[in-house]
Amino acid sequence: MPRAIEITTFRLSSGLTMADFIAANADIDLWLGIQPGFVSRHICEREDGFVVDMLVWESAGAGHRAATGVTTEMAASPVHAAIDQASVTWTIATARHIVERPSAAG
Repeated sequence: MPRAIEITTFRLSSGLTMADFIAANADIDLWLGIQPGFVSRHICEREDGFVVDMLVWESAGAGHRAATGVTTEMAASPVHAAIDQASVTWTIATARHIVERPSAAG
């Protein structure tokens, strides 16, 4: 089954830094690690100040299930207050072409 990429972009709540945001994610990171189909997470900050939160899933279904859990099971997480909710865009899509680094021979 092809992997899927989840990309969320947003601004941080007023007065917060990237370090604050990453700290607010401690419980989410632990929770993600036990979600079926979770592969990896990458948090980046663009030059315009927007945060790009990219997750790789084994399937789009796994990503959708976890997205529901973030808003229900993890509703009390401090991460939600760290995000300017009006600035959020979210999408998940199945990868149609993947290029990975070849493993070292030998």
